[in-house]
Amino acid sequence: MNEGKPSDWGRSRVLPLESFGLDQADLSDPYNLDIDKVTRLNSGNVYRIDEAQIFSSIRIGDLSFRLEMKPIFEVTISPGSAIRGPIDTAYEFNVATDKQGVPVHSELKSYVIAGNYFKSYSRIAPQGTAIVNVTIPNNIEGPALIIVLARASPNTRIVSYNAYPFSHNGSEPNIKGTFLRLSPLDYTADVHFIYPETELSNAYALSYNYSSIMTRTPISNQSVNYSIPHYLDVGPTLVAVTGWNSTSFFTEWTAYPQIPLAAGADFNSDTRANVFTYDHIVTIDSTLYQCRIWIGGPSE
Repeated sequence: MNEGKPSDWGRSRVLPLESFGLDQADLSDPYNLDIDKVTRLNSGNVYRIDEAQIFSSIRIGDLSFRLEMKPIFEVTISPGSAIRGPIDTAYEFNVATDKQGVPVHSELKSYVIAGNYFKSYSRIAPQGTAIVNVTIPNNIEGPALIIVLARASPNTRIVSYNAYPFSHNGSEPNIKGTFLRLSPLDYTADVHFIYPETELSNAYALSYNYSSIMTRTPISNQSVNYSIPHYLDVGPTLVAVTGWNSTSFFTEWTAYPQIPLAAGADFNSDTRANVFTYDHIVTIDSTLYQCRIWIGGPSE
């Protein structure tokens, strides 16, 4: 890999990509990648680099290319019991951390968001499993969202995450991306409205050790942006934005860097000869991720 050209193409929203490369500029480590160059490969980002731009900037002729990136292990969140009391409702979630079925000893930080309610919880998953119990007052509007960041105990540079939306007070959660399109770039979260009648409430920046409410800057009637803090923390920053669409409350979320992602050719639908696969462990802002690259020969 290399830094590409221009060397800061990841942060730019307008500069054309001349030569493809993901390395962070001015660093000698070939697997230390730039957070914004990686993020612009995600199909959910409005500033994404599409397949045509990638292929033309790589200049590999008739060869085919694909790149996938994800955390080194997975976090699975499963709902358990829900007990409604006179004041609040207690929810139970089963959290599992594993790599291809092998449990990962990890430390968990969970964040719960519902209406204007926000609370964090810490747990240990010594055998790759833990129960997270949370309570939400009954006078809080739903639905709700739980975000879990998991840090591998043997190596704190390995961090994974997931989120699970759930019903509260009878309000069902929306499908991710229903109301907002979140596009982090250059430590700014650009928020684009899917519907014009959307109103935003709070925006949270969440890492394993830190959390804060971000301040928004209006850009137009259809978008705003938030400044993402530079936390002194290993791991991604999760961005969660709450708001209303007509009478429906919602919470949308994404990660910065915007991983997992897949970019390039679809080898499942394209017949290629001599397909080679390369696996690498890469670093983004001191955090380790798994990267897989496919390179295929000409079509048969």
